[in-house]
Amino acid sequence: MNKNILIIGATSAIAEASARTWAAEGAQFYLIGRNPDKLALVSKDLESRGARVTAAELDVCDFGRHASALERAFQTLARVDVVLLAHGDLPDQARCEQSEAAALTALNVNAASVMSLLTLIANHMQRQRGGVIVVLGSVAGDRGRKSNYVYGACKALVATFMEGLAGRLRTCRVRVITIKPGFVDTPMTAHFKKGLLWAKPESIAAIIHAKAASGASGTYYAPRFWWAIMAVIRSLPAAILYRLNI
Repeated sequence: MNKNILIIGATSAIAEASARTWAAEGAQFYLIGRNPDKLALVSKDLESRGARVTAAELDVCDFGRHASALERAFQTLARVDVVLLAHGDLPDQARCEQSEAAALTALNVNAASVMSLLTLIANHMQRQRGGVIVVLGSVAGDRGRKSNYVYGACKALVATFMEGLAGRLRTCRVRVITIKPGFVDTPMTAHFKKGLLWAKPESIAAIIHAKAASGASGTYYAPRFWWAIMAVIRSLPAAILYRLNI
């Protein structure tokens, strides 16, 4: 059966790669993104692959528009099988250390907006009693590392929120899945030197597709080897973690 899919942050590299996997199956999409020009390009690409697409512009930090934007999305699709939240931004850690405004902006983009949208989405999904919610988290949320603790704190907040949400929606037949990628080669990380641990958006999209199809509620590292890496980092005593430049 063809799926109805809502994607927020639809112009991100991972979201676009994920959408292409669903488009190959004849999915119908409601895409939400901040940049209307990029959104139009993504929509055209998916339509060329046989998908039906509706697109809408939204700045996720415009909290007052969340309810109406989601109401239109759920009305358009009638029933939503999959929700993918893939928006976010990698803040400048040094700038966030010097500017509370920059730190709060990072919080709004990467955490507060996710909580707001998920609260509304969860209510819709609870009423329809079914479907799956997938959110892109990050391994950065597993420990507070000095190189990116602002971003990490945002992702830790989202992970905790998702864990509680999964428990809340368990009896409604709504699965709640957090995907935690490690290093991914996207425009957001273009300035980083790449190495063996780096993944392509398409490999993360494949994991999202598989877990959305049949994965139980929970957290999944992407690729899977990041579970072992982060298990080591989580086990480090704080005195050692403080000394590491990671």
